Amino acid sequence: MEYRKWWSPALGQDMELKVYGHGGKPVLVFPSAGGRFWDYEGFGMVGACGPFLESGRVQLFAIDCVDNQSWTNGSLPIHERVRRHEQYERYVMDEAVPFVRDYNRSGQALLATGCSGGAYHSANFFFRHPDVFDSVIALSGLYSPKFLFGDYWEDSLYFHFPLAYLPGLGDERQLELIRRAKIVLCVGQGAWERCDQYDCIGETLAMKNVMEAKGIPCWVDLWGQDAQHEWYWWRRQMPYFLGHLL
Repeated sequence: MEYRKWWSPALGQDMELKVYGHGGKPVLVFPSAGGRFWDYEGFGMVGACGPFLESGRVQLFAIDCVDNQSWTNGSLPIHERVRRHEQYERYVMDEAVPFVRDYNRSGQALLATGCSGGAYHSANFFFRHPDVFDSVIALSGLYSPKFLFGDYWEDSLYFHFPLAYLPGLGDERQLELIRRAKIVLCVGQGAWERCDQYDCIGETLAMKNVMEAKGIPCWVDLWGQDAQHEWYWWRRQMPYFLGHLL
């Protein structure tokens, strides 16, 4: 494991990350909503991926997010939240991704992953940048702005939520890159995967319908009614899907 920290020009603040493993497929790990870069280790996900790390099949890069300054910051108007998220996107694409490539040196495209709010980020970055990411494992995600803003809508939200922009995506070059990628969206059917505030099951199935309509091969996997929106289940799911994708 190695810890890194640098001043981000895109965000105007220090950003931190941790690297795990000694080579193999570079995996960019997004934290859950409002989480930190150390959560993937702290909640046992790094340990769950241990066999893949020890064998040199994957290298994990667990980065920070700024959700508390963007999407979940209720004190800001929506356009300011969008602006901060766009700055975060520049940090990821212009700073974190080049660091991953330089550190990993395998020349492979990146795999994006995350749980809950991290699943949203991983899917969003994958679909927006399929020239950089060739695979995604999104666990228990939400893919529309409904969980943040209900039925309220502003056009500035369009390009930042897959269930908003994917149905209208017409760029054949981008679509072809997406069609060649490995896409896993997983959700359980147990507690907290669906409630009054959000619906991970419904939005995962909506993503399945959109991708099928676009001719995008995808593995959408619904686990049983015992599978909850909880780290215990994500620790089981992540190595399962890595074993199938790698």
